[in-house]
Amino acid sequence: MCGIFGYIGSKTNTSEMIFEGLKTLEYRGYDSWGIAIKDGDKLAVEKQVGKLPEKIANESFSAINSTIGIGHTRWATHGGVTVENAHPHLDCTGQIAVIHNGIVENFQELKAELLTKNHKFVSETDTEVIVHLLEEHFKNGTSFTDAMRETFNKLHGLNAVVALNSSTNEIVAAKNGSPLIIGIGDEEGEFFLASDATGIIKHTKKVIFLEDHQMVNLGKTLKLFGLPDGNEIEYKVTALDWDFSDAQKGEYPHFLLKEIHEQPHVVENIALTYSEQTKQLAHLIEEAFGTFMVGCGTASYAAFAGVYLFSSIAKKHVNFTIGSEFNYLEHYITAKTLVIPISQSGETIDVVEPVQKAKEKGAQIAALVNVLGSTIYRQADHKIILGAGQEKAVVATKSFMAMYAILLMTAYTLVDKQDEAKDLLIKAAKDITQILLPENMQKVHDLAEILKTKEHIYILGRGLSYATALEATMKIKETACVHAEGFAGGELKHGVIALIEQGTPCIVFAPADETYDEIISNAQEVRARGGLIIGIGPKNNQVFDHFIQTGDNKEATLLSQITVAQLLAYYLALARGIEDPDKPRNLAKSVTVK
Repeated sequence: MCGIFGYIGSKTNTSEMIFEGLKTLEYRGYDSWGIAIKDGDKLAVEKQVGKLPEKIANESFSAINSTIGIGHTRWATHGGVTVENAHPHLDCTGQIAVIHNGIVENFQELKAELLTKNHKFVSETDTEVIVHLLEEHFKNGTSFTDAMRETFNKLHGLNAVVALNSSTNEIVAAKNGSPLIIGIGDEEGEFFLASDATGIIKHTKKVIFLEDHQMVNLGKTLKLFGLPDGNEIEYKVTALDWDFSDAQKGEYPHFLLKEIHEQPHVVENIALTYSEQTKQLAHLIEEAFGTFMVGCGTASYAAFAGVYLFSSIAKKHVNFTIGSEFNYLEHYITAKTLVIPISQSGETIDVVEPVQKAKEKGAQIAALVNVLGSTIYRQADHKIILGAGQEKAVVATKSFMAMYAILLMTAYTLVDKQDEAKDLLIKAAKDITQILLPENMQKVHDLAEILKTKEHIYILGRGLSYATALEATMKIKETACVHAEGFAGGELKHGVIALIEQGTPCIVFAPADETYDEIISNAQEVRARGGLIIGIGPKNNQVFDHFIQTGDNKEATLLSQITVAQLLAYYLALARGIEDPDKPRNLAKSVTVK
C-alpha cells in the first residue's frame, strides 16, 4: 500500500517526473498525494487530497528547477484523508521531508518524547514522528545516513521510509517488510526509487531490490548498508524484462477491461510453456509430507479452487488457509512440509509473514507470484512466475486466471495427464475469446443494467463452482461496491434461504459436471421464494430467468465462468456511476500493512 517515488540526478524537471511516477503507482493508494523537491536550501511541497489530476495545478511549483525530490500517493491508516495528513511530512527546519509506507506501532510513545523536546506536529499521522526523529538525530552532528539508521532502529512494525535532505542533497531510505526498489539511471549519479518496479520501468530496467533490514543512501553515488549496525554491504543489480507499454491502457477505457481481454493469451501461454514448472511443482507436492497453500483475497480463492483440483484429479489432500489466519495453524508445519504462497504482488504482508515463519521451521517454499524480485519471490526456495504480465487495475483478473491454470496443470501432471490439461486450457482460452466478442459482452452489459439498482446479490455454486462463486462475489463487491455473498448451494437450507425475497438476484454457476442436478435443484428452491435466477454455464435451463452461456471444458470451465463474473462486475460498476473501476474505494493493489 502507498506509492513511493524518488529521483536524484541531473534532470531539472523533477516535479513532473515524480508526478508521472506517482500516476503509474496510484493503484497502491489514492486517498491523497504529495511531492517534495529541493528549492534552494529549503524544500518546496505540493500536497492535495484525492486522486492525482491530469497535471499539477500549481504552475509555480512545477516551474522550480530541481534535481532531487520524493513523492507519495497515500492509502490512509493513521489520520483522516486531509492535506495535513498527506505525505511528505517536514521537520521543524523545513529541510527534511519523509514519506512512508507501513505503520509505526510505537508512534505514540515516540511522539510523546518528541513533544517534550519542543517539536511541532501538524498532522495526525504516525509518519510525522519519523521526520522529527530524523531532525533530532541529524542536529547532533551525525551524518544523514547515521541519523536514518538511528531513527529506523527505533521504529516498531513493518515500514519503508524515504527521507530527503535539502541541506546535504541526499535521499536515504530503509525498509523492513514494505517493498522498496532502487533504479540505476543511464547517467552517472542518477538514481530512482519506488515502491515497485512499475514506477521506474519507464526510466530504467536496472534495479536493486532492497531486502529487509537494509538502508540505501542516494547522493553522488549509491551506498547500501545493513541494519541495525549500519555496515556498508555490496548490492546486486537485476535487469528487468518488462515492457513499459504493458502499463498503458491503449484502446481500452480502463485497465480492468484491458486486462480481462488479455486473459486468453495468459491461459494459452501457460498451457504451451509451463510444462517444466508444473512438473517441478507436482514433484514437490508428491515428495512433501503435508502441503499448504496460502493466499489472500482473490489468490485465496484460487488456492481454495486448487483444493478441489488436487482432490478430484490427483486424489491428493492439499491444505489451504487464508494468509492472515495461517499463523494460528502453523503448528502443523515441519521440515517436511511444503508451503505454496500464492500472490500477485509477492508483497502481501499477510502472506509474507507466515512464509517467513514456515521457513524458520525448515519448510520448503514454492511460490506462485507475478512480480520478479518481490519479497515472496526472494523468500521462496522454488518459484513460478505467473506470467500474467503487469496488472494495473486494483481488481485482480488475469493473475487469478494464471494462478488457477497453473494449479490445474499441476494437478493433472500429478497423474501423468499433463497433455489433457494443456488441451483443456487451450479450449478455455478459445472460449474466453468467444465470451469477449462484442455481441456476448453486450449480453453481460444488459444484465448489469437489470441488476444496477439491486442492493444484494447472492451467488451459488457447488464443488469447484463454490470457489467460483466466492471469487465472483469478490469481483462484484470490490468493483461495483454492491453487497454480494457467495454460498455453497447445499447451505441454502441451513439459514441462507431466509435472505431471499421477491426479486432477489441469485447467480447460479452450473457447469456440466456432477454438481449440475443438485445446483439446479438449489436454484429451484430460490426461485420458489421469488428469487431472480441468473444461470452461468454450458447449458440453459428453464429455471433460469437470465442465462449467460460458457463452453464446457471440465475443470477449466471455471475460467470462462469467472470471465463472465469479471465483465458483470465491470459493467455493473459503470451502470452504478462508478467513474473509475480501476481504483475501487478504500482499496489498494498491494496490501503491505497488517
